[in-house]
Amino acid sequence: MFSSLRPLALAAALLPSLAFAQFTLPPLPYAADALEPVIDKTTMEIHHDRHHAAYVNNLNAQIKTYPELEHLSLDALQGKISQYNAAVRNNGGGHYNHDLFWKVMAEPGLGGEPSAALKQAIDAQFGNLDELKKRFDQAAVSRFGSGWAWLVVTADKKLAITSTANQDNPLMDLPEITQRGTPILALDVWEHAYYLKYQNKRADYVTQWWKVVNWNEVSRRYAAALR
Repeated sequence: MFSSLRPLALAAALLPSLAFAQFTLPPLPYAADALEPVIDKTTMEIHHDRHHAAYVNNLNAQIKTYPELEHLSLDALQGKISQYNAAVRNNGGGHYNHDLFWKVMAEPGLGGEPSAALKQAIDAQFGNLDELKKRFDQAAVSRFGSGWAWLVVTADKKLAITSTANQDNPLMDLPEITQRGTPILALDVWEHAYYLKYQNKRADYVTQWWKVVNWNEVSRRYAAALR
């Protein structure tokens, strides 16, 4: 189609599709099959290449309506989400949530353990790591419909567990967010995250998921949230 166009004409022809592309789809930090058998390769490919990509594309499309999005970081956008329409809320949240989700997982056996500082905070807040997992699992399993479970650092530097609906998250300035904080761990409990392997058994997915938690990254994010 473009073979007969000169370089400048070709650039002009492509410009409309490139003009509003502030947000980009990050590559997975591991191979699509790296989390098997906990999360299968097909689920990872569909989840990242289709679902996450759609959030990025749809968010970029909103730059035409809200030009300031082109200069706003993804993190900063969450704290101002109430100023925008549902498309920005859903897709901006979807992009942020998934970007975090991929990073807080690692190949089984490579995720490490909570740092000394994070372990101390977990013990102080929940008693021990097993109790944190129990409460987190409950938040994930009891979230009706689609949504997320979170471990956050609150404004007073405490740990808290919460869940949100759809693509909302604890950074958002919305009345529906009853527990705000900086997310350091996130679990996607939308059906597309687990249904191919686990069908309707969300609890099995949640339990198995701990095998791929990247505690090294969670600990790093905890330390950053304290600063």
